[in-house]
Amino acid sequence: MTNLRHEFNEIAKPEAKKAEYPPPFSLRLTYEERARLDAERGSKTLAAYIRERLFGVDAAPRKKRGNSPVQDKEALGRMAGALGQSRLSQNMNQLAKAVNSGSLPVTPETEAEIKEACREISEMRAELLAALGKVPGSEP
Repeated sequence: MTNLRHEFNEIAKPEAKKAEYPPPFSLRLTYEERARLDAERGSKTLAAYIRERLFGVDAAPRKKRGNSPVQDKEALGRMAGALGQSRLSQNMNQLAKAVNSGSLPVTPETEAEIKEACREISEMRAELLAALGKVPGSEP
């Protein structure tokens, strides 16, 4: 029985072939050399800059790292800062608990504050979507 199970497993799960890559090459630099490369490379990765300097236009293109959905990093930073400084999530949670338990009398002032909090959350959502390059109301 164990022999049959072993054969079944071999058939059911063929090993995936791994891509053969050459071993990496390590290079030691002085602090001054590394600082010079960092200054010259601009926004490129250090590896991409070194390959470009070594091979010029013949350098093989590499896969790009994950495509960041962030269109506007400054807007995303502002939004993250606003969320960090606000206590909206904690306050909304406390309000929901109080309403559900019946301990929060809903006065016109309370209702106005809840509506204002909802408006602020909606504005943050719109700003987050804009920073990610999405249109509010569109599919994710």
